[in-house]
Order: sequence, then C-alpha cells, then structure tokens
Amino acid sequence: MSPREYDESDVRVRPGRRGTRPRTKRRPEHADATPAMVVAVDRGRWTCVPDGAAPDDPDARVVAMRARELGRTPVVVGDRVGLVGDLSGGPDALARIVRVAQRSSVLRRTADDDDPYERVVVANAELLVIVTALADPPPSVGFVDRALVAAYAGGLRPLLCLTKADLVDAGAGVDQVAAEWAELDLPVVVTRYDRPLDELRDMLAGRVSAFLGHSGVGKSTLVNALVPEAERAVGEVSGVGKGRHTSSSAVALALAATPSAEPGARGGWVIDTPGVRSFGLAHVTATEVVTAFADLAEAVRDCPRGCGHLGPPADPECVLDELAARGGVSDGRLAALRRVLVALSTPSWS
Repeated sequence: MSPREYDESDVRVRPGRRGTRPRTKRRPEHADATPAMVVAVDRGRWTCVPDGAAPDDPDARVVAMRARELGRTPVVVGDRVGLVGDLSGGPDALARIVRVAQRSSVLRRTADDDDPYERVVVANAELLVIVTALADPPPSVGFVDRALVAAYAGGLRPLLCLTKADLVDAGAGVDQVAAEWAELDLPVVVTRYDRPLDELRDMLAGRVSAFLGHSGVGKSTLVNALVPEAERAVGEVSGVGKGRHTSSSAVALALAATPSAEPGARGGWVIDTPGVRSFGLAHVTATEVVTAFADLAEAVRDCPRGCGHLGPPADPECVLDELAARGGVSDGRLAALRRVLVALSTPSWS
C-alpha cells in the first residue's frame, strides 16, 4: 500500500474569536448630529426636543440612548446634546446621544454636607427660581440661603418666589422676608392663589428657568398654573409643617409665550425639580460664591488660601473687611453675603 499524500485540506485550524479588523480608538465625529435639548430622563432613556421642533408638540420629541463612546458621561435635563439615528419620534424609534455640549451653568447638590457624591440636577438654566411659602409651611430662611449658594456657585441668576401671600397679612410678611436679602439685589416676586401670574411669566419669558423648593411650598401648583398641560402632582402639607414629595424627577416643560410678546417669540422652558427637604453643599467653596458678585470677585483674589470670607474671628485676614473700610462695599451688603455664606457650615436640614 502506498503511503497517503496529505494536502492543506487535511489541516484543521480553529478560527480565532477576534476578527482580523484592526482596532482603533478613533470615533466618528458625527458632524451631521442634530442639536437638541434634553427635557426628561427615565431609566437610561433621554427625551429630547430637536432644535426647530415645536417645544409643546409631543410628536416632535425624540427618545434617545447614550452612545457607547460617551461612556458614563452624565446627561441631565437641560443639557444640549447631538443626536443621530432615528429621529422620527415614533413609538419604537430610538436615537443616540453622541455629543454633550459644554454647560453654561449647573445646579448641583449632594444628599447632605458629608456626602462626597455630587449630583448635577439641571444644566444650562439661566434662572433659579427659589420657591418658598410665606405660610403653611413657614418660610425657611436657611433653605433659601443654601439655594442662593448653589445658584451663585453654579452660574445661575437667583429669583425668589414667595407663594401663599393670601395666607399672611398684606405687605407685612412679604416685606419682612424679602428684607433678608435686599442688600444682595435679589429679585422677588410674590404670588397668591387668587391672582394671575403675569409678573412671574414676564420674568421667565424666553429663558430656561429651574424651580427649586421645599416640598409643600406650592412649587408644583405654580408649575401647573404656568403650564396647565403639565399636570404635575400636588401634595398637601403634613401636620408637622413639612410637605410631601410630589415631583419625583426633573422635567423641562415648554412655557407658552406671553400675550405681549412679539409674533414668533418663544416662551422659554420651566424645569420642575423634585421637592427637597435638604440641600447638600459639599461641593461648594466660599470663593465660588463670592466671585459671582462682580464688585467683589477681584478683591477676594488677595484673600489667603482657604479663606471662608466670614471675617474675624474665623477669617481675620479676609480682604472684604478692608474693602468695606474703604467704602468699596456697604456694610449691609457684606453682612448679607456673609449670612448666606454661613449656610456652607450649617447642616443641610436646617
């Protein structure tokens, strides 16, 4: 018998699991991505409104997922993003978020002042509407101070909204509360159940505004009045004077243009945030707050490192005292600012 002759068909090679295509870290630039704004977040899906779409048209909204190349990049309500994929907005359509634009402002908080985990609640809002009730529950000066700290540090302009004015003596309660921050040039708007919200609407027109407030102060009631189709849940105040949480997640709602607006003018956005009972500021420094004031930002550059800007005895070398002595800042304005700064060392539940 002659020996068998072998050829290449007799050799069996197990195919490798990896393909022969070389790996690369280069990602597509997605130059044609459609710009959009994130208006809601729910379990790994982001609802977006593309630029040019009608803000109040539910059929124009696009549900998207975060592209793999973004990794764990946080995407929150108010973020400006780039979308690719299926932008039809149909029931089974799913686009991809491939880009998150640089933020112009951020509203951040921690669970408490000892929590190292910082959470961005809202991005790119121009106004922070701090909602507090004049009664039922009584106004929380400490909470407003902490909200002001968050606004100044995050690049938002604060607006104080006092609700339930119909439950207090005309003028007296309003003036007393508003006087706490008068030296900080904090705009104040007063609302009551039996009057329209024309003044507040004018302040919000054409802007992205985030609403922040303790549970039970009437924040969701305000949002429902501004955007009737929102149908945000409204809760009652408990017997111990604390509200129940009614808004469970942040959501951006399209605000209709005011009757006095020019034809074609856009009404802006109202971002309703969850009601909170504490507002942690572990991520904020005193210098971040002070530099939000144009007349003080340059002076505090000469303060020693770690200065809390509270003055003696805590900060005996704070330059703000010298500035006040020269008349560069009024004593009342400096005192009001320092009272707000005390919120950084006050427990978040105060």
